[in-house]
Order: sequence, then C-alpha cells, then structure tokens
Amino acid sequence: MIRKIKSRKNLWFLSLFFFLVTISIHTLLANFRKEIVSETPIPEKTRANQKAPARPQANREPSSVPANLLTVAEKSNFTATSRYQEVLSLISELQKISPNLVVEEIGTTAEGRIIPLLIISNPPVSSPQAARNLKKMPVYIQANIHAGEVEGKEASLMLAREILLNPSHPYLNNLVILIVPNLNADGNERISPENRRQQPGPEQGVGIRPNAMNLDLNRDAIKLESPEMKAVVQKILNRWDPAVIVDCHTTNGAYHEETITYSWPLNPNSDSELLNYQRDGLMPVIVKTLKEKYSTLAVPYGMFRDWRDPSKGWVTFEPQPRYFTNYTGLRNRISILDENYVHADYKTRVMSCFYFLKAILDSISVRTQEIQKLLEEADRRTILQGLNPEGKTFAVEYDLQPLPKPITINAYELEVLERPGGGFPQLKPTDKKKPVTVPYFANYLPKRSVNFPSAYLVTVPDPEIKNNLLAHGLQVERLTEEVILEVEVFLPLEMKATERPFQGHRLNQIRGEYKRETRKFSAGTLLVRTAQPLGFLAAYLLEPESDDGLVVWNFFDRYLVGQWQRGFSELPVYRLLQPSNLPAVKLRD
Repeated sequence: MIRKIKSRKNLWFLSLFFFLVTISIHTLLANFRKEIVSETPIPEKTRANQKAPARPQANREPSSVPANLLTVAEKSNFTATSRYQEVLSLISELQKISPNLVVEEIGTTAEGRIIPLLIISNPPVSSPQAARNLKKMPVYIQANIHAGEVEGKEASLMLAREILLNPSHPYLNNLVILIVPNLNADGNERISPENRRQQPGPEQGVGIRPNAMNLDLNRDAIKLESPEMKAVVQKILNRWDPAVIVDCHTTNGAYHEETITYSWPLNPNSDSELLNYQRDGLMPVIVKTLKEKYSTLAVPYGMFRDWRDPSKGWVTFEPQPRYFTNYTGLRNRISILDENYVHADYKTRVMSCFYFLKAILDSISVRTQEIQKLLEEADRRTILQGLNPEGKTFAVEYDLQPLPKPITINAYELEVLERPGGGFPQLKPTDKKKPVTVPYFANYLPKRSVNFPSAYLVTVPDPEIKNNLLAHGLQVERLTEEVILEVEVFLPLEMKATERPFQGHRLNQIRGEYKRETRKFSAGTLLVRTAQPLGFLAAYLLEPESDDGLVVWNFFDRYLVGQWQRGFSELPVYRLLQPSNLPAVKLRD
C-alpha cells in the first residue's frame, strides 16, 4: 500500500528522486553504448572518409597486462620510447614469466652496451642444433637499426610478451622466434625531442639514425665495420641461419592512408625463383591477413617519382646489398622490410608494426615446410651454378623498370606552400583523398653483366680482406701448393672515387677489361668458390665491377694504385671460369 503524500514538500523531493534516477540510467546506457562502439571495428566505408589512418585495435589492452610487463610506450600513454636500461629491465621481467625465453648476448655496441637476442621457443632452445632437432624454423625480427625509428623496438617487445604469456601460442608449434629489439643501443641513448621532428610523437623524443661511430648500420652489411652489424651477421645469420628475416624501420616520405609499407629483396643477382615467391606469393598473403584480421592497410614501400604528377609512378629504394633486406635476400633467405608510416601518430605506428609482425608470423607459421623446401632448392641452385657456371652471368649494372601490375596508393590531395626565396615547397595533405593507381618501379633488371665464375683467387695476404670474407660466413680456402691456372685478369682502365665521403669512404667506381691468361698461383693464395650456398654473396664481394663489393668500399685501393704510380695495377682478384680440383684447405674464422 502506497502511503498518501500529504505535503507539496514531500512531492517535490519524490520528483527530484525519480529525475536523478532517470538521469543516472541514461548516463549508464550512454557509456555502455560508447564502450560497445569503441570496441567495434570501423567499417571500411566509414574509415575511408577519415583523414587520419584508422588506429589498429589491440588484442590485449595495456590495462589488462601487469604493470611490470608494459612497454615504455604503453606506460607513458604513447608519449615516450624506451631507453637502453628500460629494454633490459623489460626483458628481465619477461624471463621471469616464462621458461620459453632464452636470452643470449650477441655482442656489444661501440660504447660497450650489450646487444641481447631473445630466443623464444617451446620447449626452450639455446642453440640452432636444438631448433633443428625439434624441426622448428628460425625467424629473426630486428628493430631499432635506426634508433630514431623506434616503433619496431616497442612492437617487438609487445610481441614477445604476447607469445610468452601464452605457452601454447600457435607460433611456437613450428617456429623459433629470434628478436633483437634494440640493435642500435648507442644511437637510442641520444633521445631528444629534436630528432625526427617531422613525425607526430613521441613527445619525449627518439634516438638518432647512426651508431656511436656515426655509421648507418643499414649501409654496413657489406663492409661490416660496425660491431653491431658484425654481431648480427656472425651470431645470428651465420649461426642461426634464420629462414625469414624482418627489419623494422619508419618512412620519411609521401602522404597516404596506409600505415604499413613493405618490401622484399630487390637485387637481381639474388635467386630469381625465391625472389618471385616473396614478391608474388608470400607478401600478398601477409598484406591480406594484415587487412582482414588486423584492420591495417599496407602498400609496397616507395614514394612518388614526381609528387606534382603521381601518374609517373611509385618508386622503391636502391638494390645494393649494403641494405640489410637486400643483403639477406642475397643469402637466399626470405627477407621483409617493414617501414611504418611516419605521418601517423605514434600509437598507430607502434600498433601497425605490431600487427604487421603478427601477420607475418600468422602467414609463415603455417607454411614452414613450404618455405624450408624453397630455401633448400635456392641453395641447391646456387651451388649448381658454381659447379657449372658456363652461360651464367652476374649483373654489374641495372635498369629499373615497373612491375607488370600497377599498384593503388590511397593518397591525399596536397596543399603546396611555396617557400620565400624558392627551394623545395612545403607539402601538406588536405582532407580530400585521392587514390591513385600507378606503375610501381621495383623491378631491377640486368643492364650489363659479366661471366659468372666458378671461383675467385685473391693473391694478396691482406687480413682485412680475409677477415671480411670469413665474417660473412663464406667458405674460404687457402692453396697448399703452387698451381698453374687459366684465369681472367681484370685490368682497370678508369677508377673514380666520389667527391663526397659516404660512411667514411670515398666509394670507387671502376671500369676495365678482362683478359684471359695462364698464371701461376703460389701456396697461400685465397680461394673462394661460388659453389656454396652463399655463392651469390661471394660474387658480390669479389667481382671487380660489382656495384657494392670490396673494390667499391676501398679494400683494394692500396693494391690498385701504388705510390708515384701513374696508371693502375691489375686487381689481385682473378676469376676462374671452369671448376678445378685444387690443393687447398678450408680456413676458419
């Protein structure tokens, strides 16, 4: 029975009570709807009308991860990136939560900081032989080679955490995952808000591009002058021989909606069948997975050849193996360049990289047998080419052509602001999208080639040359007695060094002619056969006119031009065209 309300005062209080209850219910319902909407993927049509790239949604919100396992990016609400000691601290915390993580020090930086390698496997492994015994394929993820491009560092640590929190993670069924999250630790410690000011965030700054020796590690794969790149080649590539390599970067260029750009190896001296598989088979699968599973768009890496006229095409980067992606491709391994979109906000860049890494692992973890077979066949073809080089060639000059199919870039119309006094104008994207379908210039074709030899003979006892060859993992032999062989001798006719030093070198451009002669080679001569899995790399290093070999990087300068000498001496590298049984022993590095 409802008691009769006898006074206006009681009636007023009761009305106020019902009003407040109604407001509270509406507020709760509104918040509930907001939460539902925020967790629902944005429809493709809606996303297409937004200027900023859609921010990928995380699988596990940072709030559900223990505080001690959060990355610096997450803890700071994506206003900061981790310093060297913070990376080590997080790795230490990850070791505590799972036995599936083994940490190995592969070397130290120029300033003495250790370079940790995370080895993630179930059951845990600490050696390549253990991985082989388990029939698990090694995959290597490398981040922070340029320490201003920090997204891969944060994303790779998030990836490691996700896998280690789930002992039955499907990636661990077939893979051993190797991660170096902070390769350029010295450059990383130069964090400043003044670095890479063209990108939005993190507000507290990022590191710098070169290492402490002022070397660009992504131009060091051939000369191997930095302790960081030496460690990667010797302790990861030579030792673990990962089947798939991912190198994480951040772009510097064009405006578009896609938050991931990517590439495969570009050098035409790589195994063509393996290159085609990466470009035409594997990468489209990864990109499809990235879009459909993680709502993240990707486009092949590049920039417009002419920003005033996009129809002239989209162009990729250079093919030389000084670039790590090209280098590992030349070693007959699957190699993927990750370039995160610089104009997206910092959180979007990190999350896009995180999902790209997951899309790669999603795609390759179910194709390990297929990939292993492809790599074995590529190695076999390389060895057979060295055993029977007749009719085979090595490209020393290239012509860049578009791929058969054009690509579509979800670009924006640009506002062009001319600068006072001229110069390159300032470009700003507008709100208006302008998708363009254009030729993609990413097909380097041989323009000039030379005969592919069965072996190279190096007659100078130079430890720098010998140590470089061994550091790459090449099979190098030493003649044990004198032999007489018909070889090709290279006679330089012209050698020009660049006026401006590059990475501490004045790079050589050399031209000359080959002459067949019968020569005597003494005991102690170095012998490098091309009938080995790294045969293409051997040719790249020792071929006289190679565009990125040891001649280019000044290893042979003192032998080509003597003091007070007017002309050039012959190059002390001789090409043996036909396979021969030679008295030799293998050297150890």
